[in-house]
Amino acid sequence: GNRTMPGNKYWNRESGPDIDFAKSTQPIVKNARIICLAKPNDPDNDLLYRGELPFGAKFLAVGACLEDFNVEKLLEHCGGPPNVLFVSHPDSRGPLIELLDAFPTVEWVHARSAGIDFIVSNELATRKGVIVTNAKGQFSSTLAEYTMMSCSYFAKDIPRLLRQKKEKNWVKYDVLELRGSTIGVIGYGDIGKACAKLAKAYGMKVQALRRKPKLSVDDPYCDVVYGDDSDSLNTLMATSDYIVVSAPLTNKTKGMIGSEVLKHAKKDTVIINVGRGPIIDEDALIECLVGRRIKGAALDVQSIEPLPADSLLWDLDNVLLSPHNMDQTSTFLSEATAFFININLCLFSRDEELLNIVDVEAGY
Repeated sequence: GNRTMPGNKYWNRESGPDIDFAKSTQPIVKNARIICLAKPNDPDNDLLYRGELPFGAKFLAVGACLEDFNVEKLLEHCGGPPNVLFVSHPDSRGPLIELLDAFPTVEWVHARSAGIDFIVSNELATRKGVIVTNAKGQFSSTLAEYTMMSCSYFAKDIPRLLRQKKEKNWVKYDVLELRGSTIGVIGYGDIGKACAKLAKAYGMKVQALRRKPKLSVDDPYCDVVYGDDSDSLNTLMATSDYIVVSAPLTNKTKGMIGSEVLKHAKKDTVIINVGRGPIIDEDALIECLVGRRIKGAALDVQSIEPLPADSLLWDLDNVLLSPHNMDQTSTFLSEATAFFININLCLFSRDEELLNIVDVEAGY
């Protein structure tokens, strides 16, 4: 069919596309029969488990591993065997392949998160006839807000303010303005672009690094675009006051910001990580922070989560730490499930191109 080659149609909660399928003239040409690799009691999937699904779609079963499914019964399902697999369980890499083996009729896998590092494998990348989509665009604006807050945290020296308030100490000090400073965005996808948009509103200069720099040639939020070669990375490090890491975790990005790359950073640089912990070599980063070779770091993601109690990151006064929750609004996951149901499921049953198709081999 027409959905085997990744297109470049993506969804974003701010810009859509918002498609009203009630008004659609496209006929429903196939039924979606959904199984879920998820926690059966996950309240954020209630819409899927118990809600009213679009015409032509049916929820069949949920489980955390192959053993949870009655394979024989599902293969003989009167409406036909499962052809859609929705994934939200954090431990899905192995079970996903087992389910795809058990249900060869599955033609579409959807991940409820933007990062697909928890399902990527060679087996998935080489599997013929299976499309993979994700929830890219769902979490970008909240992470962009956090990024600007992190810049301000260090520019206005919020730790000092809090100390002075506690001490009832009225002492004025100079602050930095963000206007006129440079932010470097490593991984210029949906999150990176959302960060750039807000940074531009603050009057910052934006430089981005991405695998396909041609895609940003006419980008209004971007002043400079680099490819992802190591010279470009070092240049970006050396010329940015703030560096936001918003790349996906792939074989190529794992450990990409190591001690050699960090040597190129300016002494007053702040590094912000909203991508995945292992993209930065954490030991090398801690060494820089302890030695004050950079100003500070704001880390919403860490190499090991939850962060072990003996990690030095807890004790460093130049680190802003959050427990990977800066995109966690009360509705963010149920909204991600709603995107799957209200947009992509409707496209699937009309045999139209799905939004947010990912390249499993590239890892995003």
